[in-house]
Amino acid sequence: MPNSKKHFILFLALLAVLVILFFVNISLGSISIPNEEIVKGIFNQKMSKESWEIILYNFRLPKALTAILVGMALSISGLLMQTLFRNPLAGPYVLGLSSGASLGVAFIILGTSFLPSFLSELFLSSYGIVVASGLGSALVLMAVLVVSQKLKDTMAILIVGLMFGSFTSAIVSVLTYFSTAEQLQKFTFWSMGSLANLSWNEVSLLGVLTAIGLSISFLVIKPLDALLLGERYANSLGINFKKTRILIIIATSILAGSITAFVGPIAFIGLAVPHMAKLLFQTSNHLTLFWSTILLGAIILLFCDIIAQLPGSDLTLPINAVTSMIGAPIVIWLLVRKRNFS
Repeated sequence: MPNSKKHFILFLALLAVLVILFFVNISLGSISIPNEEIVKGIFNQKMSKESWEIILYNFRLPKALTAILVGMALSISGLLMQTLFRNPLAGPYVLGLSSGASLGVAFIILGTSFLPSFLSELFLSSYGIVVASGLGSALVLMAVLVVSQKLKDTMAILIVGLMFGSFTSAIVSVLTYFSTAEQLQKFTFWSMGSLANLSWNEVSLLGVLTAIGLSISFLVIKPLDALLLGERYANSLGINFKKTRILIIIATSILAGSITAFVGPIAFIGLAVPHMAKLLFQTSNHLTLFWSTILLGAIILLFCDIIAQLPGSDLTLPINAVTSMIGAPIVIWLLVRKRNFS
């Protein structure tokens, strides 16, 4: 079977799986809603109970859409980083963005005891934490961009990103040491990640930021194919490598930074999904990988969220725990399967 036909069938299959998992995701919860009522709700028809409408529209749909956006954004971020650094173990947080976001949130949650009570309430609101996380990521991004202008070696930028991450993590550790048990609990819950509790306004803003990041990523698809063969080869084709590198860093920062700001750090999705796409489609063409990674990212995170809800139980697991439990074995299996990764 020709590759184009095979890829087309795979894309259709992934779309079908995405639709099915989306429906399953919004069907699950502590309160049972009949499937026919959910279908009515999806097509904006009047449901039999007002309480069902509130649950569906205010809780389940925003959470499912958030899972799709998060899966898409982190997966593409991982693909960009793995290609830029030509390192299969690079992920969306290698530039230290997650650590920067954690530092911003740590200052808000762990440092509010030093502020007046009215400022503490303002900063500890959902938007206060989002802004703090975004500012933390933005500061690390600006530092990485400044350094990237001075460095020619891409691997050196990777090391600088890791050092920024270590530095910000050290400051978070100091703040943690002087915090109360209640503050530590709040910070720990944030670091576990959560797809729930986002309002429609927050989901809309996250959608806009994700669209911007994905659009910038789409602009660098052709240069990404050339980068697989090295910087010199890319330059020989007339590609402005420095400009491409900056665009990749900005796109990753928008995608990974906004996701961390709204839902917290989500592990392994950005690392594992690009490899799954390459394995499934058997290609290194980034146009194919772009769309397949987007679909697989949304599918995997919806699936993780379904597991996190513990169907048949009123309990819900932290989404970060589930993605790590699923993602870590996948990465290990890929490393064992492809020993020539290095």
